[in-house]
Amino acid sequence: MTMAIVLSGGGSLAAAQVGMLQALAAHGVSADLLVGTSAGALNAAYLAGRPWPDGIDELAGLWRSVRREDIFPVRPLTALRALAGHRDHLVPSGRLRRLLQSHLAYERLERAAIPVRIVATEVTTGAEVVLREGSAVDAVLASVAIPGIFPPVRIDARDLMDGSVCNNVPVSVARSTGVTDVYVLDAGYACLLAAPPTSALGMVLHALTMLLHRGTEATAAAHPIRVHIPPPLCPLAVSPADFGHTAELIERALISTDAWLQDGCPEYVYGLAHPHDQPAYRQAHAV
Repeated sequence: MTMAIVLSGGGSLAAAQVGMLQALAAHGVSADLLVGTSAGALNAAYLAGRPWPDGIDELAGLWRSVRREDIFPVRPLTALRALAGHRDHLVPSGRLRRLLQSHLAYERLERAAIPVRIVATEVTTGAEVVLREGSAVDAVLASVAIPGIFPPVRIDARDLMDGSVCNNVPVSVARSTGVTDVYVLDAGYACLLAAPPTSALGMVLHALTMLLHRGTEATAAAHPIRVHIPPPLCPLAVSPADFGHTAELIERALISTDAWLQDGCPEYVYGLAHPHDQPAYRQAHAV
């Protein structure tokens, strides 16, 4: 049996995936393959070079230390040039590149301790591009390159952008490798914000995560392999552009995923936002 862990996009909400991973590791679940897209690609690439499960705790420490300025350092001049049509992005990626260079434990994807696949999207065709060799930093930067926010990344004569555009939950990529079991770690979306985001960046990320979340159910159901989906956090009142709640997201996801595992991994039904509405919850708690 081979086990893959698939990590979706979700901006800062991908911190919740770390709590899910901690719960899985505590229950003896390990990864033979890691597949990530967008923010999930950052998590996958980091863990692919770290011992399991110690690397998960190290990743938790990284998420707790990161601030929005480390990921989205908005520069007024760059933004003005973008709005004037002289740039294809609002946020420079240099700071994120330096963060990746200082924390990834290997330079090339094919040298990772755990096999890893990073999903990106070709800008001109919209085609899915699965990166499995070459620069790890460039691969992650391509996968997280939110259109219009970050610049696309050129790899092998192709301009690449956010993998979530073509495949936010890349179960198909895991299946193509011949794995028999997949755990899908869905970062979820802010389903209960107290008020709309107040920044353009926050609004873009909020809308994008809502849109992409809708496709997870169909993606997981389309593949005849064992797919296990811990319920994403909900209610959730944290914007995917807000990096001030990562410790809370990790802790909540650890607790909820541990409870889900102890209940025998009951089926999670997408479209029912609140966990109390889930059939498995209602049956277990006689609601």
